[in-house]
Amino acid sequence: MKFPLYFSKKIAFSKDNKNNLSRIIVFIGRLSVSLGVIVSLITVSTGLGSKRAIKERMADFSGHVSIRSKQSNNSYNSSMLDLQGLQLDKIKALPDVAGTQKYVSASGILRNEYNFSGIIFKGIGPDFDHERFKKFMVEGETPHIKEGVLNPGICISTKIANDLHLKVKDSIVAIFSREDQKPLYRKFVVVGIYKTDIKLIDELFVIGGINHARKILGFSDGNIGGIDVFLKDINDIDSDAPLIDKLVGYRNYTVKATDEYPQIMDFIAIFDTNIALIITIMLLVVIINIIMVLLILIIERTNSIGVLKTLGASNRQIRAIFINYTLIIMVPGLVFGNLIGIGLLLVQQYFGIITLNPENYYLSTVPVDLNPLYIVAISLGILVVSGISLILPSYLISKISPVKAIKYS
Repeated sequence: MKFPLYFSKKIAFSKDNKNNLSRIIVFIGRLSVSLGVIVSLITVSTGLGSKRAIKERMADFSGHVSIRSKQSNNSYNSSMLDLQGLQLDKIKALPDVAGTQKYVSASGILRNEYNFSGIIFKGIGPDFDHERFKKFMVEGETPHIKEGVLNPGICISTKIANDLHLKVKDSIVAIFSREDQKPLYRKFVVVGIYKTDIKLIDELFVIGGINHARKILGFSDGNIGGIDVFLKDINDIDSDAPLIDKLVGYRNYTVKATDEYPQIMDFIAIFDTNIALIITIMLLVVIINIIMVLLILIIERTNSIGVLKTLGASNRQIRAIFINYTLIIMVPGLVFGNLIGIGLLLVQQYFGIITLNPENYYLSTVPVDLNPLYIVAISLGILVVSGISLILPSYLISKISPVKAIKYS
């Protein structure tokens, strides 16, 4: 073991530290480190957790990548997808693809004696992933569709249900407008109520049968308006979207879920700025406190520095001793900070104590992303940055004269 590290351990675990000024200084240093770790862990875990949760909610509702016809315009009514150029089997065979589902969407209005609501009727088929959608369900179930059968069941959002005073098993009339034709009326039965917490989705979308949507738009059996492609991991969306785009044919195109709602992505981008700002502030607080600890320990142990210099220790060795000493002092602060921070995050993850207003944050509870990589990186980052920041203040040791240090001790 090198002399500086050996000596720093000796003075760090010495019983002499328990009855002098260093006891208070060490406590302050450890407290600042613990608070820095706790705040950094909570900031990173909740910030990244919120980003991931919002992206996953958008993707789980409408697919990570959506395939549409280039003939479609800004209307919510689907244009017929070109199936000849579409290589759906190859898309399904991609390693990151978890599944696909076909749909046809049509815009309309739900109306009853209480109110009316503009909607996008998303017609789903037999390949709809009911299990994936289950996380959004508040009451009832999603409609189960068979090819060629007009299922009257629909699944509406809690927002639409509240606006129209609807509950499961209630009937509702939908009105669909068609170009150069009379409006089309359809009667549906509410079989389920969902909630995504994303206002732009909950205000508009109604889930129903694909055969109804085909009839509304004049599609033949087998025609579809789009395909939702689901990936195994939301983080693969940017790398997999171009691969899928090459397989959809020149008459179709792809849209990523993260591009579907740019205003939500702008909101998510704020998390990165907030995380960087808070961690920077906490690092500065920790560094200032640790430098203060180092300087006071140097002043308090001036006599020891004089003795070490007299015995032949170089300034570099003594600086290393005090830097190591200060970093060893930080370790309990890091340990307790991680224990408390992870404990608080686990409580939030399993019990959802802290809630949010979904209209403002697109989430009803604060999500947590407990990635071990981030936990280790935060602790190592604080330790490394603190060690580097101690180098300059430690040069105070070279100004101490061994003769004066021993004489006035």
